[in-house]
Amino acid sequence: MLNREIINWYEFNKRDLPWRNTTDPYKIWISEIMLQQTQVVTVVDYYYRFINRFPTIKDLAFADENEVLNLWQGLGYYSRARNLHQAAKSVVADYNGVFPDSFEEILKLKGIGVYTASAIAAFAFHLPHAAVDGNVNRVLSRIYGVSESTNSPNGKRVFQSLAEELMSDAPPHIYNQAIIEFGALQCTPKNPSCDSCPLQVQCFAYINKQQDAFPVKKKKVKITDRYFYYLFIYSDDQFLLQQRGDRDIWRKLFEFPLIEANNKLELVDLIKTKEWLSVFKDSKLEITNHISRKVHKLSHQNLHIEFVHIKVETSDLNKFESILLVDKESVAGYPMPRPIEMHLASL
Repeated sequence: MLNREIINWYEFNKRDLPWRNTTDPYKIWISEIMLQQTQVVTVVDYYYRFINRFPTIKDLAFADENEVLNLWQGLGYYSRARNLHQAAKSVVADYNGVFPDSFEEILKLKGIGVYTASAIAAFAFHLPHAAVDGNVNRVLSRIYGVSESTNSPNGKRVFQSLAEELMSDAPPHIYNQAIIEFGALQCTPKNPSCDSCPLQVQCFAYINKQQDAFPVKKKKVKITDRYFYYLFIYSDDQFLLQQRGDRDIWRKLFEFPLIEANNKLELVDLIKTKEWLSVFKDSKLEITNHISRKVHKLSHQNLHIEFVHIKVETSDLNKFESILLVDKESVAGYPMPRPIEMHLASL
């Protein structure tokens, strides 16, 4: 059977990953959330740091949100960390700190969808749920030649059904790990290793030389370009930070004072904007540097980021309202977007 061949492949080729050596649903949950939108090689170190700091779900539930976000810094998609924190609080409040052991109850937790609930149910509790992610979609679409879009409502139903059918009576925790790993290492998005694939004689895409045609995806959402001009306002070793709002990207993270424009601005135009004039008013200032960074890409946005270094009188730093005055030592306690973190590290 196909599932047995995939499991046999897995036994010989699987990676030694820390979350595979446990049935603790809390640790499996942490790993699954981290692995969303983030490569395995990046996640491993973050996983160890997170588990060392919050070894139990109660430790996470009682932590300060800023501490959680600070530990998450660099992984991006900070809503994942916030949802983890909120879900941990729910487990403590509603389940007496014991992680729920049914698919239906796991699915109720904030930030957990069908895939993650299935993965936790299968890996931690060995329940017969097929975990269908992008790797699984790719394997199934190529083997069976599925023309349905993987991200359409009907496509999701088709792939979930195929995955459950393929799992059959195989051990759920092993089968799910096996097919996910098979997609990650063997049946890769580009240049899949078809010549060494144990499924090639049964694979529609290989037989028809259509590997690149699968999986089928609906047209992507239009990408929006945004132009961020960060003002690094400083005097001696101190500089200014502000906290973002909660209705945009990087919700409630800390950043330098920001001017956002609808298009690219030259410095000579930036200093004429009402936002610039509003910030500095009568302050004496000196522009000491102007740095353009490469485009920072998010799922639906391209951020064109520039940093303008502005030296002011020490007495002027205290004139800015609703803005924090920090130095390089104290700033470590503030969770920040990756571009801000990287810029500070370069100074």
